[in-house]
Amino acid sequence: MKKVIISILGEDMPGIIAAVSRILFEQNCNIENVSQTILQSEFSGIFIASVPAELSVAALSQAFEKGLEPLGLHAYIKDMEQRRTVSAFEGSEPFVITTKGPDRKGLVARITEIIARHGVNVTNLQAAFKGGDNPDKNIMIYEVDIPKHTDQQRLYAELREGAGNLGLQISIQHRNIFEAINRI
Repeated sequence: MKKVIISILGEDMPGIIAAVSRILFEQNCNIENVSQTILQSEFSGIFIASVPAELSVAALSQAFEKGLEPLGLHAYIKDMEQRRTVSAFEGSEPFVITTKGPDRKGLVARITEIIARHGVNVTNLQAAFKGGDNPDKNIMIYEVDIPKHTDQQRLYAELREGAGNLGLQISIQHRNIFEAINRI
């Protein structure tokens, strides 16, 4: 068996996961990981599947094209290179950075620029922009892995300065603290 990554995009509707999983089952594939979301009215899903060694990406793509065409969905499939199992971010701690404030262009770009400059990896990003100046309607949640060797005080100072320049309130918490507080 080998692995492939499958990205599915299109207008959301009931039955997308059923269609994708049926196609994979019919091709003798096994779903190993799935991450899917709906943004506004658009479906986006990423699947990692193990597939028979003799099944080519081209053949699997044809099966997806035939099976998803009636739903108006698009699939992109690529071979997944075998990588060592040790994460590049093994020596890191999970944190959650939350920003609230008025919506404007460049918010995500500026915050992620600071994050990247410090070698921090964004593992999940959720953004809800409703427009306007109501800060409670414009929230971004960045789940990040901060390497243990990172100068956290410097990172926090730069994030606070960048957020302040954008008119954002910012909170930086270890993920365990964030989850404990938000469970209450």
